Amino acid sequence: MAVQMRGRTAGPTSVEIEHESGFKVTVKAPKDNGGDGSSFSPTDLCAVSLGACGSLIMRMFADGKGIPLRGISFELKKEMAAAPRRIERITVAFKIDSDCSELDLRKIEAAGRTCPVRVTLGESVEIVESYERA
Repeated sequence: MAVQMRGRTAGPTSVEIEHESGFKVTVKAPKDNGGDGSSFSPTDLCAVSLGACGSLIMRMFADGKGIPLRGISFELKKEMAAAPRRIERITVAFKIDSDCSELDLRKIEAAGRTCPVRVTLGESVEIVESYERA
C-alpha cells in the first residue's frame, strides 16, 4: 500500500510537509545546522518515529491479544554524528502502563522491537532502548 505525501520549502530553513489526509507539519532546520530549532527537524521526525511506531505496534499487539493495557508513553533522545552528518544513536525509554503478567509484558516488548521503523533503520543507527512499567 502506498501513501502519497508532498512537501515544499516555506522559507530558507523551513519545509511544509503534507500527508494525503490533508494534515500538515512544518519542519525546521535545527540550530546546529543553521535553523532556529523551533520545530521538528527532518532527523527529529525520523528518530521520534521509532518511539511512535514501537508504541503503536505494542498497543495494537496487546489489544489484539486481549492483554490489558492502559497506555504507553516514551521519552527519546536523538544523537547526531558529525561526518557524515547523520543520526548516530537513538535512546528510547518506553513506559508501559499495564497490570499484565511478566510473560505478557515480555511479549509486548518483543512486538515493539518488530516495528517497521526499527527494521528500516537496521544497523545503520545504534538503538538503545528500555522498557518498564509506568
